[in-house]
Amino acid sequence: MICITKTSRVATKNIYFFGENIQHKNSTNVKSIVISGIVSKTAVGYDNSMTEELYKKSACDVVDLIRAGDISNFEVLESAKNRIEDVDNRINALPIKCFELALEKLSKLDLVQHKLNPKSLCGLPIAVKDYNDVKGVPTTYGSQIFKSNIAKKSDATVKLLEQNGAIPIAKSNVPEWAGGNTFNTVFGLTRNPWNTSKTAGGSSGGSSAALASGQVWLATGNDLGGSLRIPASFNSIVGLRPSPGLVPRGARYPSFDCLWVEGPLARSVEDVALMMDAETGFSKEDPLSFKHHCSSFRQSLTNYKLPNRIAFSEDLNVVPVEKEIRSVIKLAEKKITGMGIATSDFVPNFNDSISAFATLRAVLLSTMMDKILKRFPNQINTDVKKNIELGYDQSSKDIIAAEQVRWQLSQAMTNFFKTHDFLICPSTSVLPFEASEHFVTEIDGRPCKTYIDWCAITFALTLTACPIINLPFSYSQEGLPIGIQIVGQPRQEDRLLAFAYCLENEIDLKKNLPIDPISPK
Repeated sequence: MICITKTSRVATKNIYFFGENIQHKNSTNVKSIVISGIVSKTAVGYDNSMTEELYKKSACDVVDLIRAGDISNFEVLESAKNRIEDVDNRINALPIKCFELALEKLSKLDLVQHKLNPKSLCGLPIAVKDYNDVKGVPTTYGSQIFKSNIAKKSDATVKLLEQNGAIPIAKSNVPEWAGGNTFNTVFGLTRNPWNTSKTAGGSSGGSSAALASGQVWLATGNDLGGSLRIPASFNSIVGLRPSPGLVPRGARYPSFDCLWVEGPLARSVEDVALMMDAETGFSKEDPLSFKHHCSSFRQSLTNYKLPNRIAFSEDLNVVPVEKEIRSVIKLAEKKITGMGIATSDFVPNFNDSISAFATLRAVLLSTMMDKILKRFPNQINTDVKKNIELGYDQSSKDIIAAEQVRWQLSQAMTNFFKTHDFLICPSTSVLPFEASEHFVTEIDGRPCKTYIDWCAITFALTLTACPIINLPFSYSQEGLPIGIQIVGQPRQEDRLLAFAYCLENEIDLKKNLPIDPISPK
């Protein structure tokens, strides 16, 4: 039995939670909790309908309700658990559940102190991508090699979130090590809740699908070549790739790499801003990490005037894009023009970005995974293995040329932002494809040379080191989500989020999130 008791002026009510009886007293300042071994799944003594409906609310609303004392964070945890048990068997987004550990952490949470912290999530359950470590929970990377690996400590990303009141409730599914379609031999395939025959994207596919289906309110993601933006687009949620260092990273990543970043995923821009407040800041574990000049991303959403000029591109002049997606970019430009904002078609030169990114990505993967490949040469996904080995084949001239492209592109973006506030382009070149297809082989009849070519619209932008947000914008004729990328200036996440928030309200897209998983007709 765990017993935490503090005095209270409010009458006790009983909740049967996770098969355990929790006695607590609702108060904005104090609580009394008794956890014993009574087995029941029915909540007694409070409004069950309220708990069941919580999963439909935004993260901001739920945290605000907890802060006001209108709901208990135990009720919130119960709601998330119930929703996961109701829907995840249809999409397989959260294969690793840690309900009991979440309950234990929540029972130790000092809510009084957390309410004094404006950045705290006050016990809100979150999903953590299975590339990140949560102490006491498996981290598999989607690999058979690590299927029994239990993290000894939370990594820098998760640790900061936990310090700010986040409660990991599950780990989200990932491709093995990296990829644009979330499947692996440990937990299987994650499906898109908008159409369960389609992919959820990757590599943050589990996090994105879990959010779209209402299993959690916030989830961690990370992004190398689009691993956060692509699944956000495929699932009609919001995902932010921040500037390198804004969200601290764990020791798994090379300390001075700035291609792979951590970032938030949520169902709205405001919820992303809420999560940003809780996961940004300096960490001794990450030498690139820094404290942002914005003290509250959520509060700054409305402190912003409309931009002067925005550039639009259907393809960045580097990759084929499906016609239906091109039409959405035209629609977005029309919407922006209607808001009284000047537009242009000027885009920096991305012509050599594909080859440059391929080189730098290969070097990064071989740097990260060299020892693992040498130790387990026959136990790594074939495509990933080829990409690791590709890093060994890069000559010094190849690496120098790639770095020169990145350098020139950075300078071009600096000049671009002298006359433009943002750049908008598609988040993906294709609509969510069949889940059984591991990757895209052609776009509008044009064959892809490698298994990551179809991601070029995102990884070309990775090279800029600019913050980029996926904003849900429309749907295909089949009802599949289509998102747009909005590119902002480096370390100007507050301005980017504020504009995305404004545009989100202007679009008024009927996302109907969260949704129950939809089976194909």
